[in-house]
Amino acid sequence: MPNLFASKHPLILHKLSRLRDKNTEPKKFRELVREIAALLTYEATADLAVTPRELETPLAKMTGYELKEKIGLVPILRAGLGMVEGIWELMPVAEVWHIGLYRDERTLKPVEYYNKLPIEPTVSVCLILDPMLATGGSATATADVLKRWGVKKIKFVGLIGAPEGIKMMQDHHPDIPIYLAAIDDHLNERGYIVPGLGDAGDRQFGTG
Repeated sequence: MPNLFASKHPLILHKLSRLRDKNTEPKKFRELVREIAALLTYEATADLAVTPRELETPLAKMTGYELKEKIGLVPILRAGLGMVEGIWELMPVAEVWHIGLYRDERTLKPVEYYNKLPIEPTVSVCLILDPMLATGGSATATADVLKRWGVKKIKFVGLIGAPEGIKMMQDHHPDIPIYLAAIDDHLNERGYIVPGLGDAGDRQFGTG
């Protein structure tokens, strides 16, 4: 599929297997989420624009580079929060904007309950962060919000995706690249990814 990138990096494959293991405790689970998010973002940001910058090393003057575009991280509450810290280690000046969505367990549709975006965009590139791209409803709704806000360049970064969610996202937003650690088999009747890793929010925060 165009604009779909599933990582084959050995470190990601190794860490994702530990993340999936039902015996992984919440503390280790959170660490793995942060680490995988950082590795995926390294791949997802390979095309960011840079601008020349004059600097002086201890030995000589030279031309280096710095990021040209302002980056915004948009974690979908609550599970997306766990991905922020890992990415912040790579891009400490990135802005973080929260969008709260929960999935109605009866309809499996997203319901927005929190959005504090300013009137005008303050960033030029947004990374939507959500560990699980399941039905695709939350990711699609978040992309709708960001486009209405005026952001032109958006990417989705997640850990695991289901074919159903990937299709919905690509049908509604074919211009948004999707970066994942793995593409799983299907959704079950409750809308959970199989084999997946369970509820990413519950496993991070020790609830459920």
